[in-house]
Amino acid sequence: MQHDEIIWQVIGHQHCSFRAKTVTQNFCRNEYNVTGLCNRSSCPLANSRYATIKEIDGLLYLYMKSIERAHSPKDLWERVKLPRNYAKALETVDKHLEFWPKFLVHKNKQRLTKMTQYLIRMRKLALKVKPKIMTMPAKQVQREARREAKAEVAAVLDRSIEKELLQRLQSGTYGDIYNFPMKEYEKVLDMESMAAADEDEDEDEDVEEEEEEPEVEYVEGYEMEDEEDEIEEFAMGMKERLTESSESESENEEIPTRRVRARKAGLPTKRDADAAGVKSDAAIRRKRRGHVEIEYEEEQEKQSSRA
Repeated sequence: MQHDEIIWQVIGHQHCSFRAKTVTQNFCRNEYNVTGLCNRSSCPLANSRYATIKEIDGLLYLYMKSIERAHSPKDLWERVKLPRNYAKALETVDKHLEFWPKFLVHKNKQRLTKMTQYLIRMRKLALKVKPKIMTMPAKQVQREARREAKAEVAAVLDRSIEKELLQRLQSGTYGDIYNFPMKEYEKVLDMESMAAADEDEDEDEDVEEEEEEPEVEYVEGYEMEDEEDEIEEFAMGMKERLTESSESESENEEIPTRRVRARKAGLPTKRDADAAGVKSDAAIRRKRRGHVEIEYEEEQEKQSSRA
């Protein structure tokens, strides 16, 4: 049979494993304590009728203990889930603690208020994005830097050794029998085959370019306006030449009459002027004028068609 007063005399005046002593006040570390203080009214062990509120994974539960279930420790606490709404949670507490001591009802409501407030703050903080700060030990950073430097030196050394061995292999320094690692040997063979394939492809492309026949292209002819301008210029030139030739013929006819008149008048004739080195304008024009031949193809075509 449980006796609350005897339990408190033992716990309060002798020893309690949940008590945390300070200079001013003693605190209780028991998870079911409703206030967190070590006193007679707040002790969950020295009160056979007790109620408290606990938070599990963001949800609030009302825990109640009664003297009727003291004989079975597994069913000692009755648990009731409280709704997220603060007003409805207060109504649930009032409903289940209707005939309980006023001290427990008041302290449970205070605990419910505090827990609801810090849950709201937790949800707000969870929505905010915060940068994750990670520490980098100085020794680890230095160790990784040294390893990277050593790896770079080893890679350069391996490449230089490989290049030197390839040069000796190509020059025939070691004779005909070799004992190479298979990976490096296959790698070199692949590189040589790729180079030969590239050369073959270049040669094939050159041969194809040479074998290709030149393409025939069609270019636009002269414009009609240019042809018409040329025809007009040719016709004007022909007219000028015809007029010049007619003028020269008329002058040739007038020459003997002029000579006769000059002889009668005792003036020097054209022959005398030529002998003296004087040339007339007509003679200069004749010498400057080139020989022009005119062919009339249209008339010949008409005559052939008539015949």
